[in-house]
Amino acid sequence: MLKGEYEYTLDDRGRLVMPPRFRGPMGERFVATRGFDGCVVLYPLLEWQRVEAKLAAEPLENRRLVRYLLGSAVECELDRQGRFLLPPPLREHAGISREAMLVGLVNKVEVWSKERWQAYLQSTAQDEAALLEGLRGLHL
Repeated sequence: MLKGEYEYTLDDRGRLVMPPRFRGPMGERFVATRGFDGCVVLYPLLEWQRVEAKLAAEPLENRRLVRYLLGSAVECELDRQGRFLLPPPLREHAGISREAMLVGLVNKVEVWSKERWQAYLQSTAQDEAALLEGLRGLHL
């Protein structure tokens, strides 16, 4: 299970370290694509195959969503140091120039610029009513 948030710095070649706790669940190879809210999403290959199958079955009227996700999808591979290349178009999409946050979300990882992640957390915390509403059915 992928959980937690980790801060890493992009190197000069555009490589990012995969947190050691994420390496097992993500595997050596995985898929990166545009995410929503200004982030990049990383999917383990098996999970990506499920996403891809669902997208392939989408009706024509959802072609914008299909293009958005599939058009930017790229397979990534970890090197011996546990780093992977985050392609420039995905870095630009997420506004990542140096500091990045990798956030585990059960079956995928989101990659955010540190600034966007902090702003997102702050705005989310300010809307406690919406958070509490979302917790109603969870019985935590």
